Amino acid sequence: MKQKGIEDFVNQRIWVIGASSGIGESCARALLNAGAKVALSSRRAERLIEVAASAQGTTLILPLDVTQEHHITDAYQTILKNWGGLDLLLFVSGMYTPLRAENFDFDIAQKTIDANLLGPMRAVASVLPEMLKSHAGHIAIVGSVAGYSGLPKALAYGPSKAGIINFCETLYYDLLPQGVSVHMISPGFVATEATAQNDFEMPALITADEAAEEILKGIQAGEFDIHFPKRFSGFLKFLRILPYPLYFWIVRRFVKI
Repeated sequence: MKQKGIEDFVNQRIWVIGASSGIGESCARALLNAGAKVALSSRRAERLIEVAASAQGTTLILPLDVTQEHHITDAYQTILKNWGGLDLLLFVSGMYTPLRAENFDFDIAQKTIDANLLGPMRAVASVLPEMLKSHAGHIAIVGSVAGYSGLPKALAYGPSKAGIINFCETLYYDLLPQGVSVHMISPGFVATEATAQNDFEMPALITADEAAEEILKGIQAGEFDIHFPKRFSGFLKFLRILPYPLYFWIVRRFVKI
């Protein structure tokens, strides 16, 4: 049994959470150019207004903080009021602060988990009842290859993205028989405001526009596991099946951090 894709984005009602910059902004612009109706959400309202003004198409501007449940539920009710439903939730918003054991900060870790794991859960909890009722819809969540296994400087970010992998896997298992499609998105290094914090060479670095192209192509094809760029994400998938002594040896040898 294969889940459905979205062959044509024309007139599809899509909610992009995290649309003010980076991958989310690129996805929103690409979707608008493809003829979709796009609800734009993030904390930075001024950036959402700029995205909407610079693209042709139907938009709703719905500023919100993903750590606030009522922000998400209120925004979703606005979508239902204006469009009558939602075809795709694309959750891209995320927080990244490099952390290692010697500078571990629990407050940062708690905020990271709240934004990166509980944030998507809040959004899914809002849209799921209507999707289950209609036995249709798509849920796409951007995680990271950092969720595959432990990596340097990802002491909070990595666990938050590992949680996304588990969450998406379980959603897929539960929702496939219900006609609701789930897309787990695991990018490698993408040139964004977040990765600009990194002080090390990022292998296989791609642009946000290239990431958006991979994401939309995967959703159109109905893929569950959308990961890219393959030359990097495929290597990390291989690493996680290795015995721990070999895994840690390879990471120490090749990750110059």
